[in-house]
Amino acid sequence: MDKELLLSKTKVQIPSGLEMITLGAGCFWCIEAVFQRLRGVEKVVSGYSGGFVENPTYNAICSGTTGHAEVIQVFYDPAVIRLSELLEVFWATHDPTSLNRQGTDAGPQYRSAIFYYNPEQEKLASKIKTQLNDSKVFDDPIVTEISAFTNFYTAENYHQDYYNQNGAQPYCQFVVKPKVDQLKKLFAGRLK
Repeated sequence: MDKELLLSKTKVQIPSGLEMITLGAGCFWCIEAVFQRLRGVEKVVSGYSGGFVENPTYNAICSGTTGHAEVIQVFYDPAVIRLSELLEVFWATHDPTSLNRQGTDAGPQYRSAIFYYNPEQEKLASKIKTQLNDSKVFDDPIVTEISAFTNFYTAENYHQDYYNQNGAQPYCQFVVKPKVDQLKKLFAGRLK
């Protein structure tokens, strides 16, 4: 039986046997392409979370005034891949030290964020963030927001599976592909 999660205004269905986490790491085309390739990740949906406007559009999000981040919802099988492994990939495939920016993409919609669904996810994300900061893995402190999930709005259809459908497009070649290549280099043993 599917689990149903009702938090704030957004209803989320989690298929039986799966868990979910919502992650923001800049442009959702990049992070979607990365997480789709991980063994144990069953589904990735691009969308918008963390804002205060209901049913936002991509154009509204791009204005930076809705409070949302571009995110992905990751549905994963915890028997195949643990949340700690997903978070390791998350922090290794974007710059979590840049506030409201990833490369040339700038604005609060591109912030690094983890929207957790339960206290265990919050505790684990906070613990790993602290460990990374204490170990000085990055030159600057991690600014990743760790917040309770409040809402999710699915992005328009043309944003879904974007890299797989548009890999030859210049943005995909120059921005998304290097992140996918980094995933393949660092996490080859976790790929589908």
